[in-house]
Amino acid sequence: MGQTLAEQILSHAAGRRVSAGENIVARVDLAMMHDSISPSIIKILHHELGAERVWDRDRVAVVVDHVAPAATIQNAEHQLALRRWVRQQQITHFFDVGRGISHPVLVEEGLARPGMLIIGSDSHSTAYGAVGAFGAGMGSTDMALALATGQTWLRVPETVRILARGRFQPGVGAKDLGLRVARLIGADGATYQSVEWHGVEELSIGERMTLATLSIEIGGKAGIIPPVGPGWEEHATRRGITVPSWLRVEEGARYSRTVEVDLDTLEPQVSVPHFVDNVRDLSDLGRVEVDVVYIGTCTNGHANDLAAAARILKGRKVARGVRLLVVPASSEALQQATADGTLATLLEAGAAIGTPGCGACIGRHMGVLAPGEVCLFTGNRNFRGRMGSPEAQIYLASPEVAAATAVLGYIAHPAEVVNGR
Repeated sequence: MGQTLAEQILSHAAGRRVSAGENIVARVDLAMMHDSISPSIIKILHHELGAERVWDRDRVAVVVDHVAPAATIQNAEHQLALRRWVRQQQITHFFDVGRGISHPVLVEEGLARPGMLIIGSDSHSTAYGAVGAFGAGMGSTDMALALATGQTWLRVPETVRILARGRFQPGVGAKDLGLRVARLIGADGATYQSVEWHGVEELSIGERMTLATLSIEIGGKAGIIPPVGPGWEEHATRRGITVPSWLRVEEGARYSRTVEVDLDTLEPQVSVPHFVDNVRDLSDLGRVEVDVVYIGTCTNGHANDLAAAARILKGRKVARGVRLLVVPASSEALQQATADGTLATLLEAGAAIGTPGCGACIGRHMGVLAPGEVCLFTGNRNFRGRMGSPEAQIYLASPEVAAATAVLGYIAHPAEVVNGR
């Protein structure tokens, strides 16, 4: 019998063939921690576990991204302590303020690779599945144990297969596919399962990260895209990465269910307040006027996302009364946007550009929402109070819809701007 991608990766990490449902102890290939959770992880590591040093300084990545730059004195103190700890531990891979969000940074640096087991102190660590890794978020205690021992324990998850057929129509993309799946199976439809995305070979790494990060929003323990196709080859060639010979889509693999999506008929999807899986076709939404359009996050702040928005905004201005905030996911995305003219287009349209990082996604700084404000957000969560006031309204959509919305002042199909309808 064939194995799913999750079973193959965890078999390799456990040193034996494993199947869904088994509890295993597995070798960690890479552990990531960020500024927001690091104080509790470090406390547990040293004071509760009694470990003086991490198990392997080359297999730990530390990123300052959640409140970057620091927004309060307390944030600054925590980040200063983290920098001192990184120096004391001689951590090889440290990315300070401005480098960007942990997940795209680790992918861009070539640290996240196919077949790896990667754990992170952030729920969206499922993002590493964009390059064919098993990425999973874990809490402070599990992270500290992994830092001390280089191992973790988990139950091998079952796998939900998402099968996309056809091709995206103009103005429709990976974010719409991800939201459509959330609509079809619900926020708990893949609880503690691996989500395998098939039929998306043409997607870029940035677009694959959109799907991988959204996997947690349907309950996924991991979200994995097979490392094949043009989008993967471009990334692999650029980073000098190869796929392990043992990692491949196998016939006979057992899936808990298969969910099919017809891309030919898929239209822009919008998640309405206050739940990610509360998704509607944009055409059924009606007229929703907005105060803020926010483009960014680990889900849709990549270079391809910024470029997609710029194509719609080129030669146009942000509507009066609307604030367009753009926060690149990483410095690499910002550099590419600068080099190809995307950044100039966004600025000319009236966008405010933020420091690469998590920004207002978690409601801590750089654009939090006031009571009664309506935001069209390209991120991954629209829970009440997520981005500021619990009285604000957050809608989720793609960068293309975000750009059209910024121009017209209400949530709009990109065709309304591009084709004037």
